[in-house]
Amino acid sequence: MNRPRNHRTGRGRARRRWVAGVAAGTLAVTGLTALGPGTAGASSHAGKDPGLLRLIRSMPLEEKAAQLFVLQIYGKSADTADPAAVAANRKLYGADNAAQVMARYRPGGFIYYGENVADPPQLAAFSNGIQRAAAAQPHRIPATVAIDQEGGIVARLQPPATQSPGAMALAAGRRTGDARALARITGQELRAVGVNQDYAPDADVNVNPANPVIGVRSFGSDPSLVASMAAAQIGGYRSAGVTPTAKHFPGHGDTTTDSHTGVPQIGHTRAEWERLDLPPFRAAIARGVDSIMTAHIVVPSLDPSGDPATLSRPILTGILRDRLHYRGVVVTDALDMQGVRDKYGDERIPVLALKAGADVLLKPPADAAGTGVFPRQLAAVVAAVRSGELTERRVDESVYRILDVKRRRGLFRDPYADETRVGDVVGTPAHLAAAQRAADHAVTLVKNDAGVLPLRPGPRNVLVTGWGAATTASLAAEIARRGAATAVRQTGLSPGRAQIDQAAADAKGRDLVVAVTNRAWDVKDEPGHNGPGQADLIKALVATGTPVVVIAVRDPYDIAWFPEAATYLATYSYTAEAVRSAAGALFGELNPGGRLPVAVPVRDEPGRVLYPFGHGLHYRH
Repeated sequence: MNRPRNHRTGRGRARRRWVAGVAAGTLAVTGLTALGPGTAGASSHAGKDPGLLRLIRSMPLEEKAAQLFVLQIYGKSADTADPAAVAANRKLYGADNAAQVMARYRPGGFIYYGENVADPPQLAAFSNGIQRAAAAQPHRIPATVAIDQEGGIVARLQPPATQSPGAMALAAGRRTGDARALARITGQELRAVGVNQDYAPDADVNVNPANPVIGVRSFGSDPSLVASMAAAQIGGYRSAGVTPTAKHFPGHGDTTTDSHTGVPQIGHTRAEWERLDLPPFRAAIARGVDSIMTAHIVVPSLDPSGDPATLSRPILTGILRDRLHYRGVVVTDALDMQGVRDKYGDERIPVLALKAGADVLLKPPADAAGTGVFPRQLAAVVAAVRSGELTERRVDESVYRILDVKRRRGLFRDPYADETRVGDVVGTPAHLAAAQRAADHAVTLVKNDAGVLPLRPGPRNVLVTGWGAATTASLAAEIARRGAATAVRQTGLSPGRAQIDQAAADAKGRDLVVAVTNRAWDVKDEPGHNGPGQADLIKALVATGTPVVVIAVRDPYDIAWFPEAATYLATYSYTAEAVRSAAGALFGELNPGGRLPVAVPVRDEPGRVLYPFGHGLHYRH
């Protein structure tokens, strides 16, 4: 009887033979050599790689212009035939799927969103399909495959992939080792599914508690803390073979406007900008960051023209290139965001961004009719070169930077994920344990005035209420494991009076209420905001006389809106690990060691501090 074939091993051998053939063909066509960092400077072109220079000279203008774009795509495979995905892609690009878009336009790469992700093996196959489509083109230029995987509240790749607790949580733990380790783990898992660029870490300094778009995505309000944590993460990503991206230059941390929907104005003076916003980006550059993302923000002290930073030559070239001597890739924030679309037409924006100093043009938008603007934006870049508004040399500079990052990530040698090993890398016990340790380190006990914590395990009647169906249910299960009888009443982001009254009625007669909040500080009662419901819920629960423990699972500022609450913890995240950490802290199984990475101001009095930066209580044993 013949021995059954080991399909896993057979696929691995076939893949290695196939990859070797593609890599050899790529080197033969382009003249690229496997130069390491130390040998790239042997070229007579100011230290540039000669193979890349030959490749660029062989590319037509249209292909070089296309290399500047990273595109959104619909579907869960490179050759998807799913009707909804095909219809969406046709609307944007006149093509069915990523493989057809690559064949028609040869863009520099694609960015994944949650819609693209089912599970890690599927994503690895998707990435390989993109790279096969790229290798089928005449110049065989590997694709940038990018994602926003910051951790915490911004994570496109969900479990079973390891979930980092997020920037502010890591900063609360004050361990740069955790930041570096989680970035390395995230990078290893991304590379295992074929992703080679992460648009992280966030290097913004969140000095505005009312910031609607950054918040816990930032490491905090102290420039030196943000700088050290961001630099640590840059090292972690790079050690895993993934390109990190520090964002959002020149600093998106002090705004009350979301650049997705409006044009933020940053009122910092030049001196304030240098003191508050600059240090993390300076540290990122010193750490050798390969990519920096622009912000769609107007900073009059840096450029009085009113142009957003993405389109500002004084900011991108004058400051970032000339003053800070940054030589890496500059990628725009998404071009479908309103912050960059208000002043100029969509077809002008890529040309203006390139003239300002950007290299990569991310996620072209659709027009009012829903038709994709990318073909017109690509044509506009080509036309600008042919008219003399842009020089081809300027385009070549950006293309070189893009290709050089791909070379340094090893993509010309082998851009493919090993589909047989995804499960050996993604969500391993060691990775999950590291995420749990980091989440444990983050838990911050802000207030314990009634001495309710730590709880003793054993019988008690507990109501778990507040935001998040999954979060409240998971927290109740953790509390029940310690011997309590639990009930759950999830009330959402914006509970109304009937929900609040019912939760308060449920709280009466209980031994304890554990209430979860998520941006309870966002009390504006208008569309796009949470409204006062969460704060009103906490006040009603406290008024019942039942002991109440509040756990803020996002921004730590919530306590200012219900100071009558006697017990308050912050986890900065609602990952499964963060919920387990919160439960461990409730019962004293871990002694909260987190310290606030921001100051919490008094409600409506931003100049007065309720809890200072660095505040954090601990249990006495």
